[in-house]
Amino acid sequence: MRKHFHKKPNMYTSHVQLKVSNLTRSIEYYTTIIGFKVLEQTADIAYLTADGKTSLVSLIEIQNAQPLREGFTGLYHLALLLPTRKDLGNIVQHFVELNVRLGASDHDVSEALYLNDPDGNGIEIYVDRDESEWTWNEDGTVQMTTDRLNFQPILATADEKWDGLPQETVMGHVHLSVANLPQSENFYTNVLDYRVVARYGAQALFISTGQYHHHFGLNTWQSANGQVPTANMVGLNSFTIVLNDEQIAAKIKQELATNGYNTETYDAAPKFGGQQAFSTMDPNGLRIIFTMDGE
Repeated sequence: MRKHFHKKPNMYTSHVQLKVSNLTRSIEYYTTIIGFKVLEQTADIAYLTADGKTSLVSLIEIQNAQPLREGFTGLYHLALLLPTRKDLGNIVQHFVELNVRLGASDHDVSEALYLNDPDGNGIEIYVDRDESEWTWNEDGTVQMTTDRLNFQPILATADEKWDGLPQETVMGHVHLSVANLPQSENFYTNVLDYRVVARYGAQALFISTGQYHHHFGLNTWQSANGQVPTANMVGLNSFTIVLNDEQIAAKIKQELATNGYNTETYDAAPKFGGQQAFSTMDPNGLRIIFTMDGE
């Protein structure tokens, strides 16, 4: 598996926390359909794992939950990266057997499936093509398409041994619905030091570190000039970015302060994304947790 894009010194996302309206229903979906296992659970929160050690996704039940709506910022989708094409073939077979509705696209750099959880949170499950097959343009952008996915060669790799998400599954990227694209671009590139690697007109862009096709997507398709979600609205609660070391952490804290963004200490359990973390709110009112605990 080509995991070096999701290791230090890259700034990759290790964890996403979602607000849900019914924890029992969501656990059933994420374990039975998606293939997670429950690492730990309390009355109102569940930590989900693929490797039995760390949590990629956690679910927190909120009271008087309000549904997702257009016109708000938040999660467009979280994206789970599988180790091999065979794993994608196996989960496709699993979805077919359970008659799961899904979308699918060939993005040239990757092959992807798309689903929505019971609260409407978007989920992408994908496999990367080998990086030697990615096309980088002279301007430093990577070629990404949205073509019809050819399922036949994917299913041909399957060995019918699907037993939940593979242990090597990682959070491949996070795609955000933002209110203002130039403002979000400024924050993620000038403050956090990501690089733009692709643009879709004036409504979407993709950013990364280390020549990955994208660690984040940002778009305004359903959220242009959008409002910040209320606390009791289902959807994204936070996402965790792994930083390389204390020096990078200090630099980002300084950049955040210089640009008027507040930070606060965030004591998180290791399974949630590390200890001695700090957090901030991006321009869209979305909470980012920064940690140095990670690969």
